[in-house]
Amino acid sequence: MESVVIKATRRDITGKQVKALRRQGLLPAVLYGHQFDPRPITLDMREASRSLAGLTSSSLVKIDLDGEIFTALVRDKQRDYLKASFLHIDFQVVSMTEKIRAYVQVHVVGKSPAVRDFNAVAEQLISEIEVESLPGNLPESFSVDISSLATIGSHITVKDLIVPEGVEILLDNEEVIVSITASSTEEEVVEEAVEGDTEEPEVIEKGKKEEETEE
Repeated sequence: MESVVIKATRRDITGKQVKALRRQGLLPAVLYGHQFDPRPITLDMREASRSLAGLTSSSLVKIDLDGEIFTALVRDKQRDYLKASFLHIDFQVVSMTEKIRAYVQVHVVGKSPAVRDFNAVAEQLISEIEVESLPGNLPESFSVDISSLATIGSHITVKDLIVPEGVEILLDNEEVIVSITASSTEEEVVEEAVEGDTEEPEVIEKGKKEEETEE
């Protein structure tokens, strides 16, 4: 995937005064990184919001700061959820020759036969996985195909992932990502059946005691 390029300018205004920048249609942000002095910057609110909307935590972006290009990861997006707008963005500048750690999103794809045939539920237990690799090897996401999960109790673990070369997963291989479980309706039916089985022996036992008493 081609890196997104976001134009930026240096920023001298900090603290509470950044509210004035937002009123001018500017988005405050910061560049920081290993052996890199933090640099406050501003972005065009409209253009940056459009570019950032589809980025994940493992997406590389290029920040064009007054003609100087920096490769970075989006490390934090502060939002005003009432206005559905960004408040501040943190960019971590990375070196393409040094390994970094990042969280990669997990997307579930396909349809489980167990969901279709047994009214089961596909429960996603892990939505992102931490990895380590060179920035250029970072995957945008992991896709987990559940079309092979045909029975209740079947699951997919970390070791089942297709991992690109040069990427190390920093999570136990046995961790379950997606599991097929019985729906609440199915569980209630099972519980009722179990309760019915436990009540019947009690009646039989009671009858035996009465017979013994009569004898």
